[in-house]
Amino acid sequence: MLDFAKFTKYSKPGPRYTSYPTALEFSDAYGYEEYIKKIESQVTSRPLSLYFHLPFCRNACYFCGCNVVFTSKEDKMLRYMDYLKRELEILSKHLDCKRNVIQMHFGGGTPTFFTASQLKEIIENIKSYFPNFIDGAEISCEIDPRHIDEDQMRVMSEAGFNRVSFGIQDFNEKVQVAVHRVQPYAITKDAMDLARKYNMHSVNTDLIYGLPYQTLETFKETLSLALTLDPDRFAVFNYAHVPWMKKTMRKIDETSLPPPDEKLQIMQYTIDFLTSHGYKMIGMDHFAKPEDELFKAIKKGELHRNFQGYTTKGGADLIGVGLTSIGEGVDSYNQNFKDMKEYEKAIDAGKLPFERGVVLNEDDQIRQFVIMELMSNFKLDIKRFDKLFNVEFKTYFADAIEALKPFVEDELLTMDEEHIECSETGTLLIRNIAMPFDAYMKKHAANSKTFSKTV
Repeated sequence: MLDFAKFTKYSKPGPRYTSYPTALEFSDAYGYEEYIKKIESQVTSRPLSLYFHLPFCRNACYFCGCNVVFTSKEDKMLRYMDYLKRELEILSKHLDCKRNVIQMHFGGGTPTFFTASQLKEIIENIKSYFPNFIDGAEISCEIDPRHIDEDQMRVMSEAGFNRVSFGIQDFNEKVQVAVHRVQPYAITKDAMDLARKYNMHSVNTDLIYGLPYQTLETFKETLSLALTLDPDRFAVFNYAHVPWMKKTMRKIDETSLPPPDEKLQIMQYTIDFLTSHGYKMIGMDHFAKPEDELFKAIKKGELHRNFQGYTTKGGADLIGVGLTSIGEGVDSYNQNFKDMKEYEKAIDAGKLPFERGVVLNEDDQIRQFVIMELMSNFKLDIKRFDKLFNVEFKTYFADAIEALKPFVEDELLTMDEEHIECSETGTLLIRNIAMPFDAYMKKHAANSKTFSKTV
């Protein structure tokens, strides 16, 4: 069992490290012309990972931290489809689109808010520019079970989609009402049945702990119901309450949120429950069946982390398309405009809708490697690091090593001359363990409204 008193002392704001440097370091100092040079000079032998942001939702889920456009008007969606086409046309002038594609993901918003015929049109247009999807490419889509029908699932299946992720969050009705997302179990079960019927090889379900009115007992019921769906993967996220960033979160009564010790009990029970039912913990918030490729990757130390979460598809350049999408190159992160008018204005001018980003210096790349290794695989091979960067780890990171000593004393971490490795319980605090390696944390430490809490 976890020592909750020990854990709650580590509850403090910290990044989730889907990137390093984090998005807080993105700026317009990285200009458009430099961005164009970056994508034009990408090594053509490197494969591509494609992300398409389809931002529309009918209503707000109060817990949601995504970049969303709320609408029920079809003309807005048709207009966006047209701009996606035009963005791809401009992109094709700067990027070798004939490179192998090993991964594509539709995120949102609610991608399945688009009709089956609209989804088909979007997919066909993408493949007209990117013809070389490899056999076995991971092609995935986020799905709201309240907005999916058989025609949509059929279109995705015929287009080669093989993985879907269902948002559940919580099955308790009181919790659902409080977060403005009422989704009965039967609707989710129907969506799961469709996914299986149309041969989605991997189905993920998302749960969130830390939502209003959740208790350990109510979450036990949610887990039991979710298990009957037999998903291949679970993602169980710690709710990030950041109302200063997301206005819809202000509708949540903060007094109804469970305290850190209750959240830790929920997480501990979740780990025990899922592992006792055949799932293995992967990363800080994922669980998968032993035959899943995520589990195989972590056993080999080959798991990677990016803006789409944990992935086995490393070594690819990530290209973000659509409103607010983020791309990642070898030494840069690039983000499109978040404002629809600015997004459209750029494309109308014949330019990619790039707004800001960051180019990594040598120190950034060194720290990025360490942080992403820890976040993905919970360990670091120090000798490998020394050889890769021709840098002595213990000298370069003397301050970080000192900052990690309390974690060693609390048996959350082991550290010697050759390895850093988290204990099983230490993985729950991997964000805290990664933070001493972050050169930008001091700049943000005084502002409690920068990141969500780690516990």
